[in-house]
Amino acid sequence: MKKALAGLLGLAGVAWALKDVPKQLGGKPDPIRMARSPRYRDGKFHNDKEVRTVPDRDSFSIRDFVFGSEDRKPSVAVPLVGPAAPVSEGLHITWYGHASALIEIDGAAVLVDPVWSDRVSPSVRVGPKRLHPVPHQLSDLPAVSAVVISHDHYDHLDMQTVQALTSSTSAVFVVPLGLGAHLARWDVPASRIVELDWDESHSVDGFTLTCTAAQHFSGRSVQRNVTLWASWVIKRGSRSVFYSGDTGYFEGYKAIGAAHGPFDAVLMQVGAYDDAWPDIHMTPEDGVQAFDDVGGGLLIPVHWATFNLGFHPWGEPIDRIWREAKARGVELAVPRPGERVDVDKPTEVDGWWQALA
Repeated sequence: MKKALAGLLGLAGVAWALKDVPKQLGGKPDPIRMARSPRYRDGKFHNDKEVRTVPDRDSFSIRDFVFGSEDRKPSVAVPLVGPAAPVSEGLHITWYGHASALIEIDGAAVLVDPVWSDRVSPSVRVGPKRLHPVPHQLSDLPAVSAVVISHDHYDHLDMQTVQALTSSTSAVFVVPLGLGAHLARWDVPASRIVELDWDESHSVDGFTLTCTAAQHFSGRSVQRNVTLWASWVIKRGSRSVFYSGDTGYFEGYKAIGAAHGPFDAVLMQVGAYDDAWPDIHMTPEDGVQAFDDVGGGLLIPVHWATFNLGFHPWGEPIDRIWREAKARGVELAVPRPGERVDVDKPTEVDGWWQALA
């Protein structure tokens, strides 16, 4: 009897842990609508060149990826910075950890890849868990004109955060082609969804948001590449920011710089790289080269610190990018999670992460 009861309780626990998984997987894009893109053929989106998105078995160990070693986590608590007073002038960027950031230009704001959940997974019980708390609550945000998403992986597109922002803000969701199907399944009104192909733009509250190229892939289940991935150009007035999204290094950065640069600031992916997937995530050195290609002003590294998604030590991406930036004379800011950066007057890099590694 006890064994039977324990079994039932176990099944109930599994059912509870998996109850949101079908909805988390998102919706199915309309292939007829997707076919308007020159990148869409044979039912999928494609990079400009063929890239390897799945590591071969000889270079990748699931066991090592899941369990890893202690140096892939901070040794003590990550220092967080709480909300700052509102600003009405200038260009300010607040990094919340991983790839989530707020871009404020003269008092108006755009939120990129917001992830406030504890895990980047379809389940609340399994999957990569936060290495530090969220530094600000969503209620701490200023009024947000738009939520910009780079692609549909769980560490960039978070269902619970989308649903919370849908109910608490009037922001429009500006996303690459196909992601609208996910948002629609999560009850985002169609009037608040804007889907763009590369080189297409949307204007809102003085912002011009341009979807630009990236070299990556997409998918929230075994089905891949039915939605598009992207980087973003965010402009308002004379100020501009480039956000790389997730990407490998590719020649397209030079074209983006020629068409849209130079930029006041660049949010560049520098973490979760590995020799097993060199085409889809940049190394820190790649990130500095891409920054140079697009014509960056201030480099702010992202896609590190918050989730354990690679094999490298926790602080290695920033050690390497700091070294490369100094060697190449690149202006760098490395904020603590929650810290707002004044792009015109950034604070000097102080190596705060090194005592935690």
